[in-house]
Amino acid sequence: MAKNEKISVQGTEITVVSEKSGDYISLTDIARYKNTEKPNVVVANWLHNHNTIEYLGTWEQLNNPNFKPLEIKKFIRFSSTQFRQSLYR
Repeated sequence: MAKNEKISVQGTEITVVSEKSGDYISLTDIARYKNTEKPNVVVANWLHNHNTIEYLGTWEQLNNPNFKPLEIKKFIRFSSTQFRQSLYR
């Protein structure tokens, strides 16, 4: 069974869930430091970031034997396109 505990980082309470497979931290709690009312917006922006998508793809390749690398390339290409378009807005 998972064990939950809270830690305080720079005055923000962050949930840590400990399971047999490892410890997990709450991204929503971390995002709440930036935007207390809408932390989901911070997480959504992070997930659209090109570097984040590349990082998640690398993590999946290392940790998921069923990972399909061609699928992540579509997301990386899309994020790069969106980034370039945002430079010209």
